[in-house]
Amino acid sequence: MNRLAFKLEKRLNPSPAMIAIVPLISVLLALLLGAIFLSLTGQNPLAVYATMFGEALGSKYGFTETLVKAIPLMLSALGISIAFKMQLWNIGAEGQLYMGALAATWLPLTYPNLPAYLMLPGMAMLAMAAGGIWGLIAAIPKAIWKVDEIITTLMLNYVAILWVDYLVYGPWKDPKGFNFPFTAQFPGAARLPGLGDSRVNAGLVLAVLLAILLAVVFKYSRWGYELKVIGASEQSARYAGMHIKKKILVVLFLSGAISGLAGMTEVSGIVGRLQHGISPGYGYTAIIVAWLSKLNPLAIVLVSILFGALQVGGYAVQVVGVPAAVASMLQGAILFFVLGGEVLTNYRIRRAQRGEK
Repeated sequence: MNRLAFKLEKRLNPSPAMIAIVPLISVLLALLLGAIFLSLTGQNPLAVYATMFGEALGSKYGFTETLVKAIPLMLSALGISIAFKMQLWNIGAEGQLYMGALAATWLPLTYPNLPAYLMLPGMAMLAMAAGGIWGLIAAIPKAIWKVDEIITTLMLNYVAILWVDYLVYGPWKDPKGFNFPFTAQFPGAARLPGLGDSRVNAGLVLAVLLAILLAVVFKYSRWGYELKVIGASEQSARYAGMHIKKKILVVLFLSGAISGLAGMTEVSGIVGRLQHGISPGYGYTAIIVAWLSKLNPLAIVLVSILFGALQVGGYAVQVVGVPAAVASMLQGAILFFVLGGEVLTNYRIRRAQRGEK
């Protein structure tokens, strides 16, 4: 009796149309799955989605709050995209963001009288150094002993988060803060300038400029070309004389540095102090943003705004009796369909011939 057997066969030239359409289909399928779930729980999906996106994008306040949420997503996803280009799976953007926030906080707490022209660049450099070093901790064993960077970067997230908690509950806790877990308020010189009368700050300009810079580097520079070659075939890259170990160290440092900068924009531009739970998971959400954007820096800017809208809309739907966790569910569903779409984009399913493995 012959059994039907199928196998995945890699496409030599994936369809450009599929590459462009799959992310859109992934979002639509995630919304459809969410609609089914909402219907099963007695909710009207159209009303929930109308509330979610109407509140997030339909008013000036809602849109500016969406941009506030999008800033750390943009920066973290841009950092992740550098590593992912080389097939280095940096899952540690959350911890790198926390370390950036921690390092940036040290400067105004230690030298509160510095002028803004020294304070803000100093905070940014410290944040990038701390995030980069946190990425480098995983890069060194990866480069020397080929230790799986997924595990090391993921575990380092918890170390960074708990380190921040130790400081805000202990040595750095504001003595005038009524026992709440946060540091003293930053001086005005340590606050990023705002844009208009909203909470949107200069971090948005920084993220967009960085996206443009990375787009140029990825497309036109030798360094960007080498990232693609190493990611596609490490053996070919080694044959061509590329220094892979050095690239691993540099790439994970830069990836962590940009994610660390996201932490600085949060404490300096939004909160004005370091506190418990400074990030609601921006580093993890940024992984979905990077994948959905196909690692395109300019697309990351737009997709970050979409996910910022999901977060703001998630809070808004609570007024109609829907938990804010629906936004997290949609984010997870989008990642699920994006990964499934990646398989169908790069592989075709065909029937295996007799005796073929």
